[in-house]
Amino acid sequence: MIESEPASASTLYQRVGGASWFEALVGRFYSAVVDDPVLRPLYPDDLTGARAHLSGFLIQYWGGPATYSQERGHPRLRMRHVGFAIGAPERDAWYGHMAAAVVSGGLTPEDQQTMLDYFAMAATHLVNRPSTA
Repeated sequence: MIESEPASASTLYQRVGGASWFEALVGRFYSAVVDDPVLRPLYPDDLTGARAHLSGFLIQYWGGPATYSQERGHPRLRMRHVGFAIGAPERDAWYGHMAAAVVSGGLTPEDQQTMLDYFAMAATHLVNRPSTA
């Protein structure tokens, strides 16, 4: 359990102690993506920008500073991902790595479930290719 903020903290961003928790989450996630044969081809060789964008988005989404929108505009997640072929295999691989990163983050059970539910919904929302099965 993250102990750096009091239980009365109103946002998940505050409860986990701020940006460093989300940056570590993204680091754990991309450590898995690097070796994933389904996901790695979807990313550029240099993951620096992808890491920064995902960290910034998550920080903002979960109650932190709105730096992401100030720098990049509205998130428009579906539009930003339309150029990538995302089907069920990509969704499942992405969610699997993100879920593992969340579970290893030391959250309270409630916060962990909230994040897992969000990421499951977001991964499905970004699917833009029909299943071939």
